Amino acid sequence: MRLFEEISPRTIALSGGSTPKPVYERLAETPYPWREVDVFFGDERCVPPDHPDSNYGMAHEALLSKVQARVHSMIECDADAYTRELEATFGAGAPRFDLLLLGIGDDGHTCSLFSGRPELDVTDRWVVYVPEPGMPPPHPRLTLTFPVLDAAHVALFLVQGEEKRDPLRKLMEGDESIPAARVHSERVIVLADPKAAPG
Repeated sequence: MRLFEEISPRTIALSGGSTPKPVYERLAETPYPWREVDVFFGDERCVPPDHPDSNYGMAHEALLSKVQARVHSMIECDADAYTRELEATFGAGAPRFDLLLLGIGDDGHTCSLFSGRPELDVTDRWVVYVPEPGMPPPHPRLTLTFPVLDAAHVALFLVQGEEKRDPLRKLMEGDESIPAARVHSERVIVLADPKAAPG
């Protein structure tokens, strides 16, 4: 967790999926001034918080139930309401997260920004509703948009598994045919396991 301590974030956006869960479990055991931290989410499936596909549910079990951070969940699935929460913390303009945790899908998506979808081109909103993500599980979603991702001080991609090898290669090459490679935060860091790392 040395990298986390180096960044010393006070505003964080969490990623969902299975890959970050061990990281969240480690963070829960890390001495840190969590009372000073605002935790948001990069995206969320529009399901109840106790649903197995809920990003909040996973993060709550692994981390949020064990620390005393200020948590801003997306479980209401209301883009306008979440935008107001961001504005209440960050003020006007694109929210500028200290740390943005991201994953990458087999198809190269990140957050709930999928190839071919109109959400990719949104520049005037910080949060949008994604009615048809086009991949299982087929839940509608909320997602942060690229202006928010690009404004972050640090974007940290966590990548795991052989099926991520091709999208990771494209990410590392800056191949913007995949959404993940369109993230241009101030600093972009990729942590990948050996199975995902291109040979």
